[in-house]
Amino acid sequence: MNPIRRRTLSLLALAPLAGLAPHLAIAHGENHGSGAAAGPVVKEQKPWGIAADAKEARRSIEIRMTDDMRFTPSHIDVREGDIVRLRAVNNGKVMHEIVIGTPEELKAHADLMKKHPDMEHEEPYMAHVSPGQRGDVVWHFNRPGDFEFACLIPGHFEAGMRGTIRVKPRA
Repeated sequence: MNPIRRRTLSLLALAPLAGLAPHLAIAHGENHGSGAAAGPVVKEQKPWGIAADAKEARRSIEIRMTDDMRFTPSHIDVREGDIVRLRAVNNGKVMHEIVIGTPEELKAHADLMKKHPDMEHEEPYMAHVSPGQRGDVVWHFNRPGDFEFACLIPGHFEAGMRGTIRVKPRA
């Protein structure tokens, strides 16, 4: 992601506190394709891990998304150090997404999405998936803990479209 876009997204995350959100909102939603990455992977350490290149994945987990606002499976166990391809498959008729994060960050982002449903964002820990398509998130789970994944499209998160990830410490 280019520095200007990153700065804009950072400001957007803080915008509700400063009353700037209406001036920073940009498009999100129906214009996303199959969830394919648009450029090189940005590797920024997050509490739940760091992005990885697709060729590094040693395990794939298919997560199905449906219009009953559920993920299947809704719980994933991985080990600290695992590099996993989360393949999100949209079996529904509406746009869905998968976003990894802490419960607090996902809730805050979902609240922001309700206020700005046309907001656009592309981060390596999310995939926007059109109906009948699939998208991948390739992630290096390099920190143990309990994390979540969710669909943050307005109404989906509130309807319970969430799942959990347990990253078990190395033995």
